[in-house]
Amino acid sequence: MKIKLIAALVAATAMASTSAANAEVKVSTKGGLKVESGDYKFEFGGRIMYDFNKSELNGVTDENDFDLRRGRVYAKGNIAKNWSFKSQFNIDGSGVEDLYLRYSGFGKGAVITIGNQKMPFGLEQMTSSKDISILERAASTERFDVGRGEGIQLSGVSGNSTYAFGVYTDDEKDADIGFASRVTTAFKGENSLFHVGLGYRDINEDSGFGVELAAVTGPFHVQAEYFDAEEGADDDLSGYYVQAGYFLTGESRPYKKGVFKRAAPKAKSGAWEVVARYEDGDGNHSDIELGSTDASAYTLGLNWYAHKNVKFGVNYTDGEDNLSDDDGSEFRVRFQLTF
Repeated sequence: MKIKLIAALVAATAMASTSAANAEVKVSTKGGLKVESGDYKFEFGGRIMYDFNKSELNGVTDENDFDLRRGRVYAKGNIAKNWSFKSQFNIDGSGVEDLYLRYSGFGKGAVITIGNQKMPFGLEQMTSSKDISILERAASTERFDVGRGEGIQLSGVSGNSTYAFGVYTDDEKDADIGFASRVTTAFKGENSLFHVGLGYRDINEDSGFGVELAAVTGPFHVQAEYFDAEEGADDDLSGYYVQAGYFLTGESRPYKKGVFKRAAPKAKSGAWEVVARYEDGDGNHSDIELGSTDASAYTLGLNWYAHKNVKFGVNYTDGEDNLSDDDGSEFRVRFQLTF
């Protein structure tokens, strides 16, 4: 399926280039290389996240090194008036992130996406890794999200509300077809908003739901999620996190179509943000060396947005396994560049 999609994208792009040869061409380098000609658009970009990570289990260092956390390149665009595509790959060779075709001819209220894509479930999971406030997603998000899969999704936007429903197969598990769904709405003020979201998914004999709450008022933002899931016939799992952030330089966290975006600095000196998170319950606590277990943890962090496309972050996380006496911690520093 992936090979056929790549061939279709290449052929369609070539046809679009020929058809638009006589149209006015617009080129932009703001946030990636963008070329536009009539109904045809093409954009190329990517991200680099390079980390230093030191983690300990019961006071003994387990990791202490530099690592390429994410390295991705993408190409996306419109190949006709109502048809678009995106292809995104990891440059370390670990595989495809996104590879899909999209049809928007029914309007923004009903968009169809076919191919390898992120399936709808959870606020933090649906927010891009380059736009999250804390360097690593919460343990509960990593445990209960459905990630990416090959399938078909119907989604739409109406005012400040969104919906999405996807039928897919899990990339990481050779499994039966499952589904994931998410609905959100936001109540917006002059310089504030309140977000509510619900999600439900069912795949691999695992089902679960999630509840999302978030708010922004001026430079302050807060978000929380609660997850409850059944894995197999016996395990009933749950977990939650609450996090908050404040821009010391007065920026406000952007929000669009049910997810948060990355802040742009107001001044040439950049934007500074302090963040904190508390989480408890079942989750993938591998970042602090506890593994998949029931644990509680807190994170403190500081972000400097030197430019809209350049970010430096520092996080410290400390946690305790609720089922044993194990303690884990992590100190992480990240350099992030998007282009």
